[in-house]
Amino acid sequence: MGRLISFRTKCNPLMMSTRPEIMVSVCCITYNHEQYIAGALDSFLMQQTNFEFEILVGEDCSKDETKSVIQGYMDRYPGRIRLIHHEPNIGAIRNQVDVITKSKGKYIALCDGDDFWTDQRKLQKQVDFLEANPEYVICCHHTKVINEHDETVYLKENPVSMEFDYQDVLLGKREETRICSLMIRNIDAVRSVGQQPWYFDTYGTDTLFKLYALASTGKKIFVLPDVMACYRLHTGGIWSMIDSRIRKRRMVSDFNLTIKNFKYSGLMKKELLKIYIRQYFLFDLRNREINNAMNTIMNLL
Repeated sequence: MGRLISFRTKCNPLMMSTRPEIMVSVCCITYNHEQYIAGALDSFLMQQTNFEFEILVGEDCSKDETKSVIQGYMDRYPGRIRLIHHEPNIGAIRNQVDVITKSKGKYIALCDGDDFWTDQRKLQKQVDFLEANPEYVICCHHTKVINEHDETVYLKENPVSMEFDYQDVLLGKREETRICSLMIRNIDAVRSVGQQPWYFDTYGTDTLFKLYALASTGKKIFVLPDVMACYRLHTGGIWSMIDSRIRKRRMVSDFNLTIKNFKYSGLMKKELLKIYIRQYFLFDLRNREINNAMNTIMNLL
């Protein structure tokens, strides 16, 4: 588990026992991850840091033994894991918002219960970067993608540093920013995404979350050149293994939510129209979504 230190305080010596400030809240949402949640928890507990961090797990009324596995870890590591159990099931987005709302850290590190981290100093590296670079609101890193048999299906051969601004993400440029790699500043401008009604209608929620954070802060995303997590593709995944037609329909829905709820210049509007024509227009026509196609085009003209 992480090495926790007691920070010095300028208060009266009688107050020296006050708990140190929590630097990072590890926020994990999970549902029916009995096979995988132990790997996620192990990867959180192995973190080596010179600061305090908390682990919050939002368990969304799983039908399997996910909650029992988490409880076992809580018994083995008393005080290290906080279980936020929802009954009945409230869905992934509301689960995420609830866990983030309950976080106390200066930064939030996100990881779903079917993914896991691979570097013991992941949190330390990301905190060090964000502390030194206030112009960034998010710090990510490279990620290996594996299947349900733990076989590698994607790994960038030569990882490099990257950065993305609001315009980049709006136009679909967000390489190596998967949710299991993401650390974000825990500030009102970020948390207020949970007050936006449209957010609960999203499917690729992590992309809209990143876009909102950039839009509301004017800051950027930085990607460290280190591979420090595994993203898992499996049949129970919310997004990764669904039918291709359903996935495409959801992408069209997210695209329309994006153009309705975010600001963009005339030049960016033209680029968004190109994206729609190139990626989604024929899909809408083939699925007899003529009105949707016309409304999207009119919104971008």
